[in-house]
Amino acid sequence: MISTIIIMILAAILIYFSCEFFVNGIEWVGKAFGISQSAVGSVLAAFGTALPESIVTFMAVVFGTNSNQKDIGIGAALGGPLVLSTIAYATVGISIFVFSNRRKSGQCIRFDSKKLSRDQIWFMCIFVFKIALGLVAFAIKPWLGILFLVAYGIYFYKEISGKNIEVSEELEPLKIFPKDVRPKKSLILYQTIGALILIFIGSQIFVHNLGILSNSLGMSPHMVSLLLSPVATELPETLNAVIWVRQGKEELALLNISGSMMIQATVPSALGIMFTPWLLDKYLIASAIITFTAIFSLWITLRKNCLDYKRLYFNFIFYIVFIIVIIFI
Repeated sequence: MISTIIIMILAAILIYFSCEFFVNGIEWVGKAFGISQSAVGSVLAAFGTALPESIVTFMAVVFGTNSNQKDIGIGAALGGPLVLSTIAYATVGISIFVFSNRRKSGQCIRFDSKKLSRDQIWFMCIFVFKIALGLVAFAIKPWLGILFLVAYGIYFYKEISGKNIEVSEELEPLKIFPKDVRPKKSLILYQTIGALILIFIGSQIFVHNLGILSNSLGMSPHMVSLLLSPVATELPETLNAVIWVRQGKEELALLNISGSMMIQATVPSALGIMFTPWLLDKYLIASAIITFTAIFSLWITLRKNCLDYKRLYFNFIFYIVFIIVIIFI
């Protein structure tokens, strides 16, 4: 067990330093290809960091040979948004407080409240629909998975086709060639893709050893898929948030989280609906209720234009509530 924990720690360290290279590279991708700051955070960064969770779901629901493995896939599809809506958003708030002395803006949050509020509405609408599908059984349900892919396609198009605005902050030098003030696109892509591969490898090592540790502790597949696996697979988003907040770029951190939630609400869910019966038990319903409550609470705050770091780290309370509910059930 000790060796498993050590490997998990090393994997987490690998993910963190890979995220350092990834966030640096993805910002340069936006600058080099004329992609708006909004799309850099909500699409490019989100697509990369959401890969671990999507792969876990894909492998479980498509290649799973028994009900336990498919349960892990369904749990991952619902556990990801739960972790993002609670732990990831809370991490932004905590990081703003911790790094306030190193940030030019101190404890102030710079963000587009309308954009973030609109993302939360998109998420809640899609999320309610997929939960409703999990409460009933009918023959054509698998075909409805296509609607979720279409929904993400529309979101993707709207983000990418938005007005091209360069990242406002001066970018740090490309890490693999720090002396080059105008790095070539090939070098930018080399760093970004290389960092993404390392994030994926680190995440897979972490999740694999998390499974070994949970088996040693005698945990059920549902507990692993809802409580542990999503925390591991959402590490890239969480660590990206720490890095971007430290640099005073909390808007990118918030966009990365909201964009990742849009992916988690659509792509993994589409796979689960297509390849499993997609019937939710009491554990999954509890997860869904708390996720929706966390996002709805955040959306209400955004409508009042009074979001601050304290309000963000309050979202962690919802995850604590979820743990208590699961233990009680």
